[in-house]
Amino acid sequence: MTWEYGIIGLVVGLVIGAVVMRFGNKKLREQHTVQYELEKSKAELEEYRKELTSHFARSAELLDNMAHDYRQLYQHMAKGSNELLPDLPGDQNPFTWQVTEAEADNDQAPVQIPRDYSEGASGLLRNGPASRK
Repeated sequence: MTWEYGIIGLVVGLVIGAVVMRFGNKKLREQHTVQYELEKSKAELEEYRKELTSHFARSAELLDNMAHDYRQLYQHMAKGSNELLPDLPGDQNPFTWQVTEAEADNDQAPVQIPRDYSEGASGLLRNGPASRK
């Protein structure tokens, strides 16, 4: 009978010790609190990323619409100036290029690519009186 009381006491003691360690450990409670805050921060960050992605997608869509409308306005003005003022010299006409039907239908404005060089020689390679000193 003493055996049985000893084993029962040992089991009850282990259960009580486990419960006390589980709920009484300050570090464990702090760990759970930090874990909860971490998960909450991750959820907030993910929500912020979704909002940021949708913001930039909407901004890109608005910019694309604005560029499309600007191209249409510019083509309309160029076509109108060429039709209404056909004798105006090119340097006085702010819309100097001619709009073709293909460009108007294609919604493409001609692109002039800037050069990255000058017309003649310059600097040390120039053949002139300034380079012969």
